[in-house]
Amino acid sequence: MKIVAADGFEFRFSDAIDAYVFDEKDRNKPTFHGAPMKGVDIVAEFDDAYIYVEIKDYDDPSAYDVARALNDDERKDRLDSFKWLKGYLKYKFRDSHLYRYAEGKVDKPVHYICVLTFDNALNSRMLNELKRELPIGQKPERWKKALAKSCQVVTLDKWNEVFPKWPARRLDPVAANPLEGIT
Repeated sequence: MKIVAADGFEFRFSDAIDAYVFDEKDRNKPTFHGAPMKGVDIVAEFDDAYIYVEIKDYDDPSAYDVARALNDDERKDRLDSFKWLKGYLKYKFRDSHLYRYAEGKVDKPVHYICVLTFDNALNSRMLNELKRELPIGQKPERWKKALAKSCQVVTLDKWNEVFPKWPARRLDPVAANPLEGIT
């Protein structure tokens, strides 16, 4: 069992060979990269695949929900926010894939999973956009293999429903940082 805590969440990978915080900030840890690129939050390795996990916890997901905008200005602002997040998630995957390529760790299929605190409709829209821009599960004619076999964008509840062997939970912020608030 590999247990990884990242961005206020804990993931338990019961059958992983390895799992760790991929976008490590501590230079002293062996998983620190040191290159000025983006990295997904977690990488987990299994016998037959790798998964890249990106976590985004938003207090106000409505800022990205274009469909519920009340006027043109709000719609434009929300569309800009949605496009920014889509690009951010896309480049997190791409940069992580470059890191893994440089490490010699793209020898198995890759699955990209984004855990977002959006509702399912907004997650579904994000999934469709990511699949279109990453190319997921397909490869151009000249490529030898696809960048990723699959992509999912899920809530925490959906994660636990779809991946019961890998339970995840939100950590208690006080327990995760017991010294916070002490002066």
